[in-house]
Amino acid sequence: MRSTPSRRATATGALIAAAALIAVAVPSGVASAGPASAPAGGITAGTKADPAALPVKLSPAQRAELLSEANGTKAATAKELGLGPTEKLVVRDVVQDRDGTTHTRYERTLGGLPVLGGDLVVKESAAGATEGVSKASKATSAQLKAVGLAADVAPAAAEKQALGAAKAEGSKATEAEKAPRKVVWLGGGSPKLAYETVVGGLQHDGTPNELHVITDAASGEKLYEWQAVHNGTGNTQYSGQVTLGTAPSYTLTDTTRGNHKTYNLNRGSSGTGTLFSGPDDIWGDGTPQNAETAGADAHYGAALTWDYFKNVHGRSGIRGDGVGAYSRVHYGNNYVNAFWQDSCFCMTYGDGDGNAKPLTSIDVAAHEMTHGLTSNTAGLRYSGESGGLNEATSDIFAAAVEFHANNSEDQGDYLVGEKIDIRGNGTPLRYMDKPSRDGNSKDYWYSGIGNVDVHYSSGPANHWYYLLSEGSGAKTINGVSYDSPTSDGLPVTGIGRDKASLIWFKALTTKFTSTTNYAAARTGTLAVASELYGATSPEYAAVAHAWAGINVGDRPGGGDPDPGDKVFENDTVVNIPDAGAAVTSSVNVTGIAGNAPSDLKVGVNISHTWRGDLVIDLVAPDGGTFRLKNTSSGDSADNVVETYTVNASSKVANGEWKLRVQDRARYDIGRINSFKLTF
Repeated sequence: MRSTPSRRATATGALIAAAALIAVAVPSGVASAGPASAPAGGITAGTKADPAALPVKLSPAQRAELLSEANGTKAATAKELGLGPTEKLVVRDVVQDRDGTTHTRYERTLGGLPVLGGDLVVKESAAGATEGVSKASKATSAQLKAVGLAADVAPAAAEKQALGAAKAEGSKATEAEKAPRKVVWLGGGSPKLAYETVVGGLQHDGTPNELHVITDAASGEKLYEWQAVHNGTGNTQYSGQVTLGTAPSYTLTDTTRGNHKTYNLNRGSSGTGTLFSGPDDIWGDGTPQNAETAGADAHYGAALTWDYFKNVHGRSGIRGDGVGAYSRVHYGNNYVNAFWQDSCFCMTYGDGDGNAKPLTSIDVAAHEMTHGLTSNTAGLRYSGESGGLNEATSDIFAAAVEFHANNSEDQGDYLVGEKIDIRGNGTPLRYMDKPSRDGNSKDYWYSGIGNVDVHYSSGPANHWYYLLSEGSGAKTINGVSYDSPTSDGLPVTGIGRDKASLIWFKALTTKFTSTTNYAAARTGTLAVASELYGATSPEYAAVAHAWAGINVGDRPGGGDPDPGDKVFENDTVVNIPDAGAAVTSSVNVTGIAGNAPSDLKVGVNISHTWRGDLVIDLVAPDGGTFRLKNTSSGDSADNVVETYTVNASSKVANGEWKLRVQDRARYDIGRINSFKLTF
């Protein structure tokens, strides 16, 4: 793909000079929404990012010029990529590095029909040479075979199917928002003619519904579905007294941030509501009883998020075009949720239990606004593993924004929704250091994680971000205690939050596509780490170590224990009977003089559909036992992938050691995958 050299050189030169949150989608001193410095967090490796590979801060006009250029050359690009004669590219977004490397995101059409799952990102050098392509589809052939436009299934049948799926989510809609449209579905690897139907209404909890259902136009089979609604001077409730961007006419209109506006729905559930206005520039009194308070919190959170993405990553607004979204507060009655909608380009916040706990804290606002960013960049489909990564992206940047804000009333942490008390017991909604602490989220990747609710399948990616930022083990940050484990029991050293955030942002905007899963996210972040720091850098190794720490990919160099360690392992699978007798996996320890150590490491890898049913013991050669895990009715997570440490110094090391596991309740099954001791 070649673009006009003179235009590319002119644009690049100008740019270089300018650069010289439930499943709930969450998502005092005087503070302002302006730039704030905050500690980077973690143990920073010494490599500095290659300045040439950093994103440039595109102005809306510069971005528009690059988009125009891409539109002018998209036919040539399609030809160079080997697309078929009936395929066309549609320019969606563009990101540029300081050295002029351009990453252009395209959607695709086939025979005039949109290709869902056909999106791709083209990486092009400053000289106009194509250097790489990231595709959403795994199709081996560049060209898509023509799909006939004649459907065997009537649109009415597709609509009926979609309405049924939406009804299961609580919607009472009797017809689709729009007539089913013909599309080409590429989600299964080969193109199929299909219908896409969008159904509105409300979900069970009152959240607006925008359910997309894909129906095979030949067989009538439902191929896929996903939800498009992503459930993330002012006297605020959560952030103290802050400075807000407002209009001279005393309205909550931030004229310095794309004219972002904040509206009062006044318990309504549709429309825009009323723009907050008043006789002066003082908003709220810090209590939920004052309607302006939630407005001030939401307005402040949106400003902080705008500033973070613009000042840290160079993106001016969610779409990069300098246009602000808007916020709506006081949605519904006792509504315990917050959400982002593409259709209104807005964030919406309920007032929580008793209408006393608005979901308008900094991290929730950042979470929801980041959903908009994801929608306008990678477009991670809100289902399966890509849906979990979508949710994790919002949690990741919620933490990044909160740390960057450096607000004394709401200091940065790796907790999601800790201020809004959504559980009513003072605990956060989610934990990034060990996601399973919330009772539902997953700590590590496993093959079935795509079947879990996206708010819980986000756990491994949240965990990866924490490990890459701060490292494994116990530590205290801003007064909060964390203790992050790894799937293999081996340590991870953090590189600092700023570097981890930069790697994720650049991967999101230049590598990820609508179908990116955990394995592809690992590939994308490693590619970015190589571009920024080099393939032999400690940062690159740390990215790989962090992924291995959540069971995605291998440790660099094989991940062997320290040379002085002796490991005894049994990886023979042992089935665990449902509510049955205890079973064991054994290892025979030899060649260890004297007694076992006081910090004997016990590696346990168990697959199970309800780990709370399990009792796990380590049995020494003399029959003595060490309890590793008790049953717990509240421990509803899947699997046990843990490394326990026991003081076994009273036991002779050599002999047969056993891992004993018993399932003490009915209806769930599992197996011991492996058991190892590290001396």
